Amino acid sequence: MEKSGYIANLTAYIEKNLAKGYTPDSLKFALINQGYSRTEIDRAFKIVTEKQAKRLPPVEEKPVITVETEPPLPEKKSFWQTVKGWFKSESASSEQASSQ
Repeated sequence: MEKSGYIANLTAYIEKNLAKGYTPDSLKFALINQGYSRTEIDRAFKIVTEKQAKRLPPVEEKPVITVETEPPLPEKKSFWQTVKGWFKSESASSEQASSQ
């Protein structure tokens, strides 16, 4: 009987300090340094998390995930294809000039 009151005090302490913004790990570390056993701390944290889970409203709808894709990029010519294109355009323009 005394053990349940002990755990109840421990859960109240944990709830109060979690509300203040302390992390669970920092509380566990502090409680272990104060001489509490790990099993009692874990049992108290389990009770606290179960209480918190009961307070939260259940999730009613699933989120909708949309994915937007960008259009594919045009293929780039390699450097040598670009250089080759320069000479083709020069030879085509010089042939047109000589035929006129």
